[in-house]
Amino acid sequence: MSSTFGEKIKISVFGESHGQGIGVVIDGLPAGEVIDLDAVLGQMARRAPGRDKTATPRKENDLPEILSGILGDTLTGAPLCAVIKNTNTRSQDYGDLLYKPRPAHSDYTAYVKYNAANDIRGGGHFSGRITAPLVFAGAVCRQLLERKGIRIAAHIKQIGKAKDKSFDPVRVDTALMERLSASSFALIDEGAEEAMRAEAEEARLARDSVGGVIECAVTGLPAGIGEPMFDGAEGVIAKAVFGVPAVKGIEFGAGFKLAEMRGSEANDPFRFKDGRVVTETNNCGGILGGITDGMPLIFRAAIKPTPSISLPQKTVDLQTGENTTLEIHGRHDPCIVPRAVPVIEAVTAIALLDLM
Repeated sequence: MSSTFGEKIKISVFGESHGQGIGVVIDGLPAGEVIDLDAVLGQMARRAPGRDKTATPRKENDLPEILSGILGDTLTGAPLCAVIKNTNTRSQDYGDLLYKPRPAHSDYTAYVKYNAANDIRGGGHFSGRITAPLVFAGAVCRQLLERKGIRIAAHIKQIGKAKDKSFDPVRVDTALMERLSASSFALIDEGAEEAMRAEAEEARLARDSVGGVIECAVTGLPAGIGEPMFDGAEGVIAKAVFGVPAVKGIEFGAGFKLAEMRGSEANDPFRFKDGRVVTETNNCGGILGGITDGMPLIFRAAIKPTPSISLPQKTVDLQTGENTTLEIHGRHDPCIVPRAVPVIEAVTAIALLDLM
């Protein structure tokens, strides 16, 4: 099972949803950098479960215990290791799932790949719970990026049919980014919250779930970051983003809308402004040929509905070889999107720091 990412900044995620704990090791961080641990905890609180009606009622404090890599508040240069204890598990809710896999979940594919030896409780290593150490790692990385003038913020672009406004692709306001990156229900237009919550509540009452879209922006990136072809900025970021459970799609800039445009509409005209090269539009999302062009880097990630729903679902019994039905018990998110926002920010920070 490979749960590592990065070339220069390497992270390795470990643990299972209902095991003793989960955690991350980060290698390659520079010695001597001061880390604001309160800011790290603030990011982790945005992701933590049990704090919002759209989320699972499972409550976890998500307080990381740092085992190495920091002395006081300063990075030592040694691998930074943090462990988060699991304190509120109900493993009995998952007894049937080893042989009756949940549709749209990793249960079946993990059963095949790991010869039924995988930990099925709470989804095991495939659980969204594993994103907690990702947020820890990303919260550390984003502090190093911010000292270089690079900011990251994401918001809920869509839940079900309810939509928020989009980032201005050319000029992303710094105050807006600061507000979003501190919010537990991050929206550009806060008036969209009621409709989004209604979508999530309707799904919850129907014993169902709903997905959505997260839009992320990065400002302050210099031109020239990334490589052509396989180590391009889009590819590295996309690999990190697809490491987040429930992500099923990603697009940069205008994305799939580019398929409807002509070149004269899609191309971003160059101009000099205040001594630097900028583009009048940003359909490319801040990346050309896999390399950043100095404009805001903007992408969107599609988040599928949570597979664990209470409605009866068709599945198979892997022991008897028969078709059957499954009713899932336990505590699950009717909408994972709000809690996924800080996770998308976190993996973006990890990917960018590695690229730089």
